[in-house]
Amino acid sequence: MKAEPLKRLGILLSGRGSNFLAIADQVRVGILKDVAEIAIVISNVEDAVGLERAGALGLPTALFVSKGRKRAEHDTDVAACLREHDVDLVILAGYMRLLSPEFITVFSNRILNIHPSLLPAFTGLDAQTQAFEYGCKVAGCTVHFVDEQLDHGTIVLQRSIPVLDDDDAHSLAERILAEEHIAYSEAIALVLSGDYRVEGRRFVRSR
Repeated sequence: MKAEPLKRLGILLSGRGSNFLAIADQVRVGILKDVAEIAIVISNVEDAVGLERAGALGLPTALFVSKGRKRAEHDTDVAACLREHDVDLVILAGYMRLLSPEFITVFSNRILNIHPSLLPAFTGLDAQTQAFEYGCKVAGCTVHFVDEQLDHGTIVLQRSIPVLDDDDAHSLAERILAEEHIAYSEAIALVLSGDYRVEGRRFVRSR
């Protein structure tokens, strides 16, 4: 039987690329092996460490600096690059820029993001600190489809951890990050399997 072609991932990042590296590991030896390949890693920040790390792994990279450019104009260039590399699924891995409605339309239901809270709680920046200062007893992370609202699209997967009595905002953020590294690849595998349906806002596995 002929093997199914690997699904192609396009990674967008702005910083150190911690979640990108975790995904790359899973593509190499984990649950995404024989399922997906990283087709392109794109950054909007010239000195993003994640872009340098991608190059060191021998992965194709591209840089489209966003500073000083109109959002739609910048996103048109990024979308063209993703299409050029035949990307099936766009992965936001610490991409610190809101996407234009036009970009989201082009890749409708094909963009995933991870957020360090149990959405819909604590959207936006510094979600871990928000949860800690609110006094939450449980925190975690959420992988979701991207729509035109901030941290709002259909939830694919969540992982939770207890907030410990000796936690501070930094230690909580580090423990959530460890869960992100697990959750993101699990969610990517789920979406790429196609074995799901979306009912309203609910992501329902087919089996």
